[in-house]
Parts: sequence; C-alpha cells; structure tokens
Amino acid sequence: MKEDLEKVYQKVKPFVHRTPVLTSHLMDEIAGCHLFFKCENFQKMGAFKMRGAINAILNLSEEQKKKGVVTHSSGNFAQALSLAAKNLGIPAYIVMPNSAPQVKKAAVKTYGGKITECEPTLEAREKAATKIQQETGATFLHPSNNLDVILGQGTSAYELLQEQPDLDFVVTPVGGGGLIAGTALAVKHFGKNCKCVAGEPKATDDAFRSMQSGKIETNVSANTIADGLKTHLGDINFPIILKYVDQIILVSETEIIEALRLIWERMKIVVEPSSAVALAAVLNQKEKFKNKKVGIIISGGNVDLSKLPF
Repeated sequence: MKEDLEKVYQKVKPFVHRTPVLTSHLMDEIAGCHLFFKCENFQKMGAFKMRGAINAILNLSEEQKKKGVVTHSSGNFAQALSLAAKNLGIPAYIVMPNSAPQVKKAAVKTYGGKITECEPTLEAREKAATKIQQETGATFLHPSNNLDVILGQGTSAYELLQEQPDLDFVVTPVGGGGLIAGTALAVKHFGKNCKCVAGEPKATDDAFRSMQSGKIETNVSANTIADGLKTHLGDINFPIILKYVDQIILVSETEIIEALRLIWERMKIVVEPSSAVALAAVLNQKEKFKNKKVGIIISGGNVDLSKLPF
C-alpha cells in the first residue's frame, strides 16, 4: 500500500495543486498545541476531492473514458469529478439532490458537468445514477467508497507528512469516509508514531457508532451545518477506518460554528463548515493534544456566503 500511495501521488501531481500548510501562533495558544493546517480549500475546485476524482478517472481504460463518468453528490465530489473530467476531455454526469446548495450546482455547470436533479434521498440518488449508467455506458465513481478515490484523497496527508514528518496526529473531518481512510493509510505508512483522528458532528454520528459496533451504522436524520458530512461510510473505506483510525471525536453544532469563526477571523481564510469540524475536535479534547504537533486537513472552502452562521 505504501508503494501504491507513492505511485498515486506521482500520477495526480500534474493535475492538482500542492496546497499550502499554514500555521498561526495565536491558534496554537488557543488550542494548547502546535497546529499545521493543510489547506485543501486552496485546491482546484476548492476541496480535497479533486485528488480522488482525478486518480479514479486516470485509472479508467480508454474505452471507459470515452463513455464518461457518473456520480451522485450533493456538492464537492460533483464539482471535483466535473472538473477532473473536463481537464481530461471526457463527459461527466452528475446526480445532485434538489436540495443541494445553488452555489454548488452553479459550480458543477461551470466545470461542464451534466446535472440530473433528484429527491434528497440516497435511494433516489442511486436510482438516478443507475439509469444514467444504463443509458450512456458511463462508469459509476462513488464519491468516497472507491479505492482509487481513497488513495487519491490520501495524497493530501502524504504532502503534509513530507513537509512535517514528525507530526503526532493528523485530524480530518469524517463524512463518507474517503478522506479519513486515505489519510489513515498515509499516516500509517509515512508518519512516525503518528495517529489519525477524525472529528464528526454529534448530529451525524454514524462513523462514531460504526467504530464502536464494528459494523456500518447509518443516520435517520442529519441536521448539521456541516453539509459535506451527511453521507455514510462504505464497505471499502470502513475496514481501513476500523483498522487505522485511532479515535473519532464528536462535536456539537456550537463547537463547529466557533471553530469556523476562529479560522475565518484569525487565519483570514475561507473554509466551509465541514472543514471546521477537525479543529473543533482538537479544541474539544485539549488534554489529548496538549503540546503535540497536530496536522489538520482543512477539507474545503466551497461555502454559500449567504448562509454563514455568523
């Protein structure tokens, strides 16, 4: 797997930005540890998902590329797959729930993705994606439960550990599980006694419960400001998470908003609420991280400015 990650990194490198790692003395004081923010909000299309999307497409056969790709996503993977497909000159069919933020739909269209809207249920999303597959012959790429996608997402932590090889922890948010699984693999193979931790909203605590029960749990409702984290784990990423993730820390909506505000005010960068969940987790467990070197993956910056909580 170590060699796989290195190969994937070399493959995606020409198509993605090597995003900056930011630090802040003030944030270190607030958190009581040394923070290193890996800023995927500066990635192409504004989120880490560009990495997984481009890797998954690059691994398709020429025949598959001609027929294009299809996915279902409420936002960031929809944008990532659309842009990655555009860059490689292949069609991208995107199923989006009709409740997806307008700003994300507009971005998908800008990147050339062909949108099909559906009811905001997983069943409706999967049904619409299957129909497109049958009609076009496009290859379905899951936003998070696909090994090529997972390894692509892991290149963010790989870059971070190249720059800061002696981190004690790398913390990410967890939603569908692609980022945390890829990060956990990078931490396992390229960290030195480094642990992988995730933050998750209490309102969507399925990953936390899955870690406890040892099987994939789901949520009945998902009332959280972290709209990118409303998806469930999959059968490909969950075994990786179970094996290599040290802990999932639950945070409240208030804690997420406070962390979001801190990043906007103190670091002067635009991040989306899902990104703030990782910092919220560190602030929630200050004793665990005290005086440690902590990498935080800022997952994205695609935010609807008309819906900020402050």
